Amino acid sequence: MLEPAYQADVVIVGAGVAGLSAAHRLTSAGVRTAVLEAAPYPGGRMSTEKIDGFRLDRIGQLLSTSYPELRRTPGLDALALRPFAPGVLLHSDGRRHRAGAFAKPRSARGALHAVRALASAPRAPRTASVRGVPGPTALPRVRAGAPLGTAVDQARLGAALARLATAPVERLLARPELPAAQALAERGVPTRTIDGFLRPLLAALLCDPDLTTSSRCADLALRAFASGRLCVPEGGAEALPELLAQALPPGTVHTGVRVTSIATTSVTTAEHGEIRCRAVLLATDARTAAELLPGLRVPDFHPVTVVHHTTDEPPTTGASLLLDADRGGPVAHTAVISQVDPTRAPAGRTLVSSTVLGSPSPDIDTAVRMHLSRLYGTSTARWETLAVHHTPEAVPAMRPPHDLRRPVRLLAGLYVCGDHRDTSTIQGALHSAHRATAAILTDLGAAGSLNRAEPLRAAA
Repeated sequence: MLEPAYQADVVIVGAGVAGLSAAHRLTSAGVRTAVLEAAPYPGGRMSTEKIDGFRLDRIGQLLSTSYPELRRTPGLDALALRPFAPGVLLHSDGRRHRAGAFAKPRSARGALHAVRALASAPRAPRTASVRGVPGPTALPRVRAGAPLGTAVDQARLGAALARLATAPVERLLARPELPAAQALAERGVPTRTIDGFLRPLLAALLCDPDLTTSSRCADLALRAFASGRLCVPEGGAEALPELLAQALPPGTVHTGVRVTSIATTSVTTAEHGEIRCRAVLLATDARTAAELLPGLRVPDFHPVTVVHHTTDEPPTTGASLLLDADRGGPVAHTAVISQVDPTRAPAGRTLVSSTVLGSPSPDIDTAVRMHLSRLYGTSTARWETLAVHHTPEAVPAMRPPHDLRRPVRLLAGLYVCGDHRDTSTIQGALHSAHRATAAILTDLGAAGSLNRAEPLRAAA
C-alpha cells in the first residue's frame, strides 16, 4: 500500500510522454508530483518490443527534428535522434524518385527566380548524370512522367515548401479549415503533385491515407517536414519516455497502479486506495480519459499495423523513407530502419520496418511481402518476419473542425493532456502537457483558486 509519503501536490494519471513531460515541468518548479501508471512500464503507446537483439516499435510514429517541444521539454537534453536521408523516396511506375530534399531559397523572390530560370533553361540530355545525391541511393533524374512532374513543377513545390517552413504557425491556423485532400485541390495544387507526392507524404505523417485530416493539421505537418528532417529516437520509440522517466526524482513514477476514479483533490486506485493531492492531471489516452471522466470527447482513431522483417542482405535504399505513390499495395511507407538507426538490429543483420494504415487483411504478412518486393525491387521470399504489431486505436483522428488547443483545464484542480488535446503527434502530446502544467502552476500559485470550480465544457 502506498505510504503517506506518496501523498503529493499533483497526481498525474498516465506515464506516457505527456504525463512524464508534465511531471518534469512540475518537479522542476518544486511541485511534489506522483505519476501513476496501470501498465507494468512507462511509455504508453511509445513502446518497443525486443526480440533476439532487434528493437521493434509497435507504432513507430515519425518525428521531426523541427518539433519545438523536443528542445523545450526538460529531461530530453540527452535524446538522440536518428534522421532519415533528406526528403523521401517515392515509388511510382516501377521506379524510385527522390523528393522533398529541396534547397531552401533565401526569399520568395529568390524562389520565383529559380522557377523562371528552370522554365527558360534548355533541357538536359537524357543521358546526363545525377549530381549531388550521395551514396548508394543515387537515383535517375526525375522525368516529366515522375511523381513530381517537370523540373518547373519541382521548383514550384520546393518554393512552396520553403515558404511553409518559415510561415508563422498562427497564420496557418487562421486559414479556412477543410479536409486536407479538398484543401489541396482548392488551392490549385496540380493533381500530379497531390497524388504523386503530397498524398503519400501526408499519409505517412498523419497516418491518414484518405487525407480526411483538418487542413490546418496537415499544414503543420508539412511545415515540420519542410523545416526539419524526419527522424526516429535512437534505440526505439521507448527511448523517449524511458529517458523522461529515468531523469525524474526517484519514487516519482509508480507502475502497476490502476486508477479507478478521480476528483479534484484525490484519486482512488484499485491497489492502494485513496491518494490525496491538491490537483489531478489526467494524461492517459483519450478513451481511458473518458472512462475516468465521463463527458470528455472520444475521437475516432486511425489503426496502424507495423510489420518487421529481417534479411541478411539490405535493400539498396540506404537510410531513406520509401513511400508508395501508386498505392499499389498495403504498405504506406517502409524503411531499412537499421540503416537509419543501427542500434535497432544486431551486427550484420538488417531490419526492415513497414507501416500499413487502416484495418489489415487476414493475410497481411503475405500481402506486405509481395508489396515490399515491388517497392524494393528484390525478392522477399527469404525474409524472416519478426513481428506484426496491430494497434486499432493508434492515432487520434483530426477531422475538421479540429480544435488544436482543446482545453486542458477542466475544473480548478482537474486537468487533462495528451495528443487528443492538441495534434496527434509527439509534438502535440508534449505541447498539451506544457499547456496543462502552465495552468496547474498558475492555479497552485493563486491563493484559493483551487477551491473555485469552473463549468465543464460539453464534449470537452
